[in-house]
This record gives sequence, C-alpha cells and structure tokens, in this order.
Amino acid sequence: MNWLEFGAKVVNNLYLCKKSIIHFLIIIMTVRIEDSWLRELADVWDKDYFVRLTQFVRQEYRNGQVFPPGKQIFAAFDATPFNEVKVVILGQDPYHDVGQANGLCFSVNDGVPFPPSLQNIFKEVHDDTGAPIPTSGDLSRWARQGVLLLNSTLTVQAHRAGSHQNRGWELFTDEVIAHLANQRENLVFILWGSYAIKKGAFINRMRHLVLTSPHPSPLSAYRGFFGNHHFSLANDYLRKHGKQPIAW
Repeated sequence: MNWLEFGAKVVNNLYLCKKSIIHFLIIIMTVRIEDSWLRELADVWDKDYFVRLTQFVRQEYRNGQVFPPGKQIFAAFDATPFNEVKVVILGQDPYHDVGQANGLCFSVNDGVPFPPSLQNIFKEVHDDTGAPIPTSGDLSRWARQGVLLLNSTLTVQAHRAGSHQNRGWELFTDEVIAHLANQRENLVFILWGSYAIKKGAFINRMRHLVLTSPHPSPLSAYRGFFGNHHFSLANDYLRKHGKQPIAW
C-alpha cells in the first residue's frame, strides 16, 4: 500500500467514524426514552442494526400510517424505569388498527373497546385475584407499579400485522430482556404463547420467576391461559422477595 492509498484509507475511516457519531446523535435526539434506560442501553444505540432500524422506522413514519404514534414508541420504558421493573409481560406486535396501540403491550387508550386478548386478560385477573374488570384498557396503571409491558416489535404499519418484524426490533428487545435478566434479580417474567416462551428461553430460572402459558388470544385462551393464576403467582413471588405486589 502506497502513501496515497494509506491516506485515502485514513480519511475514509475518519469519515465512517464521524458518520457513526452523527447517526448516534440523531438517534439520541429523536428517540424519546427514559434516562435510566438511555444509560442502561448505551451500548445498543450505535450498533449497526439499531442505526439501520432507526432509519427504517423514520422512513416508515414519513411514508405512511404507523402505530403507535411516534412519541409513544418507547412508552413502556418511559413508564417503567430500569431499576423499578418488577414484572415483565412480553407481547409480540402493537395493535395495528387506528387508535389502539399506545406503546404498552396489550394496552389500549381510554375509551377504546377491549381487544379480545385484553378481555381475556382482565377475565383471568378477575378470576385469579378477585379484582373487578376495569372500565379502561389503559394498562399504564400497571406500568407505573413496575410492570414492563414490552412488545417484541415496537412499531407496525396500519392494518398490516407483523409488517415491522425482522427489521431489528427483535434484536433490540432481546437485549432489553438480557439486560434485565443479567443485571437484576428476582424479577417475574410472564411469557404467554410459544413466541414469547421461545424469546425468554435463556432467562435463568434460578434467578427469576418465569411464568409460561398459552396466549390469551381467543384461539388459545381455553387451552391453558384461563386458570394459569399468573397474577397471583407473580404477587406471591414479589412478596416473598420483599417487594410491593401489583394492584392488578
């Protein structure tokens, strides 16, 4: 390699480094996420896959209708800081119809009719704990108590279920779960359905409580979701480890 080629390589590397820094700054400036998560996931923001994901999501919001609203993409993290997480409920995709998704898995805004899975969740809460079925499907009241309501994929095109799968969100949420599983102790992970169970297979069962069952979808709820007692089991575990139970 001659000096001219060496010089060109140095300039190119500097350019790529500068480009990476610029990408990182753009992401940080446009991603609204709670400070503890911003620090906890600091090693994620400038990874290649996340840079590509951010570019893809930004383009999708510019070109069409995407849910949830952009400011709510990281609503689960904003509502439940890293060190306040006690329970993780893992969903798959946001709701893809107008006015439903609000950034918390299974949750809908006040006044929105309950989707079937959420109806079944409330039925199981009632049967398991005696709590009345609420009038609102907004689960932010759970999130504020330490329940991280995490979808595996955080965005979706309107009326196209699964349209943002395999774009990088799954890698991101894998890292979120790994950070919690490896750095926290005595958490409850609630995994409904084969997808969530597979995603959480690596979680150390000696360090955390992992509850699994069929999904609350009407297609599977009667195959073991109803009667799983996950809500009371979660609270029993939290009490055992000196934590405030969840008012489901």
